[in-house]
Amino acid sequence: MTVSEYDSLRPPEAPRRRRRRAAEGTGAKLRRFASNVLRGPGDGSREMPMVDDPEFSSYYGRPIVKAPPWGHEIAGYLFLGGLAGGSALLSLGAELTGRTTLRRNTRLTALGAVGLGTVALIADLGRPERFLNMMRTVKVTSPMSLGTWILTPFATATGVAATSEIDKMTGNKLPLGPLRKVLRAAETPSGLAAAVFAAPLASYTGVLLGNTANPVWNGGRNGLSFVFASSATMAAGGAAMATTNVEEAGPARAMALMGVVGDLVAVRAMKAGMHPVEVEPLETGHAGKLLHWAEYLTIGGGIGALLGGKNRTIAALSGTALAAASALTRFGVLDAGLESTKDPKYVIEPQKARLAARRARGITHDSITTGPRRAAAPEQAGN
Repeated sequence: MTVSEYDSLRPPEAPRRRRRRAAEGTGAKLRRFASNVLRGPGDGSREMPMVDDPEFSSYYGRPIVKAPPWGHEIAGYLFLGGLAGGSALLSLGAELTGRTTLRRNTRLTALGAVGLGTVALIADLGRPERFLNMMRTVKVTSPMSLGTWILTPFATATGVAATSEIDKMTGNKLPLGPLRKVLRAAETPSGLAAAVFAAPLASYTGVLLGNTANPVWNGGRNGLSFVFASSATMAAGGAAMATTNVEEAGPARAMALMGVVGDLVAVRAMKAGMHPVEVEPLETGHAGKLLHWAEYLTIGGGIGALLGGKNRTIAALSGTALAAASALTRFGVLDAGLESTKDPKYVIEPQKARLAARRARGITHDSITTGPRRAAAPEQAGN
């Protein structure tokens, strides 16, 4: 609107009532329409969602993360490797305390477990030469490469110590000849060497799984090794309780109870550090059933070991339950990881949460683009 000195000479005009009424009528209609829309499908709060709930999808419906080509042979290897490592540690303690029966049983358990575990690993690889090819190099940043070099010396040392035990059981009837003296001399050093590699063997598989892009395994990478180590301790103690008389099985009961407490605490701590969506495959479906049964057997076996461990029957049943719980834990964790690759939400929702957390901390200028790029300084711009 312009104003000039001639506006005072213009005669007054009547107000435009029709246009004002029309405008008021249109506004009232719009308000009534909006009110009806909000009142109709709303939930009583006079508000309604403007968009549908998001449904995560990917190109052509394919998984965002490729599932590893691992079967139950790998789950068996995870369990047997932990059982072998825990048994080797227990056998060293039995030797130092003069418990010959416990030492013999744990050495034989370690040999059987590492032998079956190696067979399961090679069966999953498809061809035995693939295992040998993994030993051509040592890659410090690869848990799989290091795992190969942990498994091989452990199996060798365990084989020497267990062979000596077998020779004693048969009354020195193995066809060893002059090698018998060498075997006897190498028995104790071999048991010590096996114990050195025992803890890494029992826990490196947790690092291996956590080092992948799998949503569940990567989400629990900070606690998965502790879960596997506690589970291995529980399995070794339980197996020794089931195979050894109660007079010599005191260290086995103590080890089993330590594993029970460690397993229950480690599993809960691992889940607490994960995104709720990442925890879902561990608590639902087939994997959830396996892990729930593992928890029941762990608690039941722990109670039996604590209250009835000096009764031969109760000790055997409790030890078997603890070993089964350890196996179910490994199978459940493997199945949960495989299941988490099927739905894109297990990948996208935790990523969005981590992105929001980084932005909240002000991290916006690193290798992950989470914000606008910072303008270059004048002296840098000039260069």
